[in-house]
Amino acid sequence: MKLENTKAQMRKGVLEYCILSILDGHDAYVAEILETLKDAKMLVVEGTIYPLLTRLKNAGLLNYRWEESTSGPPRKYYTLTENGKTFLTELTKTWDNLQQAVTIVTSKKNTNDE
Repeated sequence: MKLENTKAQMRKGVLEYCILSILDGHDAYVAEILETLKDAKMLVVEGTIYPLLTRLKNAGLLNYRWEESTSGPPRKYYTLTENGKTFLTELTKTWDNLQQAVTIVTSKKNTNDE
């Protein structure tokens, strides 16, 4: 089993949640989303994010609008729909529960090693 493959799968598993969280209360275009992810040390390429944004839009979780830019072509801004906000709330609960469970399991392992 290759470590890099496992790490990539872990990142993919939380990417949808991260994107929805970025858009919570703040519309953004792809470059902004990628920059936020990059700042968090979560490197994602455009080829990964566009299909994911399309899937989230088709699922009714996102909408987008075109907006003129002063520094180039128009930009597509993504925003959460009401369904997207509800979905994000549920994902946040799931993430919190999962994070707590993982912490319990991994901290028990560490205390058993002592």
